[in-house]
Amino acid sequence: MREVEAIRKHPLYVEYYDRLKESEKERKFCCHQMEHLLDVARIAYICNLEKNMGIRKEVIYGAALLHDIGKSRQYEEGIPHEKASAKIAKIILEDLPETYYSEEEKHAMLRAVLGHRREREDMEELERLLYLSDKRSRMCFDCGMEAECNWSAEKKNLEITV
Repeated sequence: MREVEAIRKHPLYVEYYDRLKESEKERKFCCHQMEHLLDVARIAYICNLEKNMGIRKEVIYGAALLHDIGKSRQYEEGIPHEKASAKIAKIILEDLPETYYSEEEKHAMLRAVLGHRREREDMEELERLLYLSDKRSRMCFDCGMEAECNWSAEKKNLEITV
């Protein structure tokens, strides 16, 4: 998946991913690093296949890699990470060769990154897929920090769901 590797190796992605790792090195709660990003991608891709949605694997994996990339800015500056992530993602996607993602795919990816935190009625297909996969990727039911977590009970993933 050359498109996804191009995102992962993009200098801006590397910079923000390193900042994210540093920001979360002593974090007790859920982290937003590669394990989480790939869990989201894999869950989304499985759902995509099961529902015959027809979204390209590279689009799903690319959006999943980008959806939390701005989290360090939330920690450092208080900027909502979905907004910071969308700004970073836009720069990265614009830098990629035109043959990697269509303009429609880029739009869908950016909308998914920006909208992955809150469910809305008017969500686009990839946006809803990323939102649901992000929530399903969390294993609150097996987390030693679940009792101390400030997520509401409604947000916590308390059972295995795919």
